[in-house]
Amino acid sequence: MGSSYKGIRKLVAVIMSHQCTIARPAFPRALSCTRSLILRPQLPPSSYALPRSSAASATMTTQDNHLEAIFTQKRVIRSKIKKDLRSMDPALRSHEDDAIQNLILEAPWFKSCKGLCAYISCSALREVDTSKVLQHILQNPTKDGETQSRKRLYVPRVEDKNCHMRMLNICGMDDLIANSMNILEPAPIDANGNDREDVMLANEPVDLLLLPGLAFDKTGRRLGRGGGYYDTFLSKYQELATQRNWKQPLLIALSYSVQIVEEGVIPVTPTDVFIDALVSPLGFIPISPVAQQISHSDITLA
Repeated sequence: MGSSYKGIRKLVAVIMSHQCTIARPAFPRALSCTRSLILRPQLPPSSYALPRSSAASATMTTQDNHLEAIFTQKRVIRSKIKKDLRSMDPALRSHEDDAIQNLILEAPWFKSCKGLCAYISCSALREVDTSKVLQHILQNPTKDGETQSRKRLYVPRVEDKNCHMRMLNICGMDDLIANSMNILEPAPIDANGNDREDVMLANEPVDLLLLPGLAFDKTGRRLGRGGGYYDTFLSKYQELATQRNWKQPLLIALSYSVQIVEEGVIPVTPTDVFIDALVSPLGFIPISPVAQQISHSDITLA
């Protein structure tokens, strides 16, 4: 893996040293919202627009070029990881899926959590399998004093192409339907005709989020697929938790061994959200101080 990422580092160095000569690539529409948050503040109508000084224009151009270089670097890494995932031996993939899910199910931080958000894995995207974890949650109630109740489970539903994703509560796998890309998502209305509970409108917080991604490093950097959906959602939920004086949820990404890259390879923008920990076939990899404390003392999330 070291030699592969030396090649990436070399390419990145070339990109970063020629920022002013990089042509503006045609970004997918899904990236437009992320870029607009960083580069395109809402302007008044053109008839009222204030003139911009040459210094301000130069600053914006420099920022534009810097971000273009970052997005280019991210595409290079995505291409490399996707290739590695395609060439991954199916038997090894199955072994790592089982190892990761077993680690989660046995972890004190998972056993103690009362509510969580988790993604529904898609084999076509070669994501770490979560089916065993989800089935465990939906089929096995947890003891709470003398009563038994399931963990509250929220799963993602993409609403549009502008980074809008909701996490909706489900009670069973029958609550899921295939979207236009054949990815399972929760139906917005339950069997009784009621709106499903949105985690952003829930009266109680979640303790944990299990996250997908394409690449990760051991400093907490996460590289998604470029849509900005998870970073946007995570930022909003963290803000909500702060407003309500809730404890921030633990952000844990699930990763195959080939998805963990050298530190510093993944570039970041101001909208990228760092994770607290990784779960890989190698075990639980704590990153943030909170995750390190949980790892060293087996503290629960309750």
